[in-house]
Amino acid sequence: MQLNKQVLHLSSKDRALIKAVQGGLPVVSRPYAEIAKKLNSSETDVISRLQYLMDNGAIKRYGVVVRHKELGYTANGMVVWNIPDDKVEELGICIGNYDCVTLSYRRPRRLPGWPYNLFTMVHGSNREEVTQKVAEIVEKCGLENIDHTILFSTRRFKQRGASYTQKNTSSTAKAVKLQLVK
Repeated sequence: MQLNKQVLHLSSKDRALIKAVQGGLPVVSRPYAEIAKKLNSSETDVISRLQYLMDNGAIKRYGVVVRHKELGYTANGMVVWNIPDDKVEELGICIGNYDCVTLSYRRPRRLPGWPYNLFTMVHGSNREEVTQKVAEIVEKCGLENIDHTILFSTRRFKQRGASYTQKNTSSTAKAVKLQLVK
């Protein structure tokens, strides 16, 4: 997997478009036309600019945040894995390819108490189903000798996508400068 190292300079129109879609699409028959109206643009321009932003890496993924409980997936298990560092990318991709897995990401170990470096969220209609799905993933991805634990969710908090634009987008807003501190 190759990361896009190109920096894309976004115009104020690009930033307004990203802000308009990051909270979700309007629930209407033509959501892009509705967005275009608010941005004083055309539906075609909105769609083509979103495609440009995706093609050039500014938008990595464009999708739906599903409220899984309402769809009958009431058991959610965060599976934490202790995978050898030289295998974590390969095995993370294998695990992430399963439809029941909605997240698969690497995190630093917190030794000595927390040896896990890969986190995956597995959804099912009950805990037994999640456990069975994890067993299938273990078998199919060759994880029999990999230490892992399933941490089942007991409470749900607000779900939404990431937000990348500042609240104050007026022309008088001051630019924020970030400085790397070592």
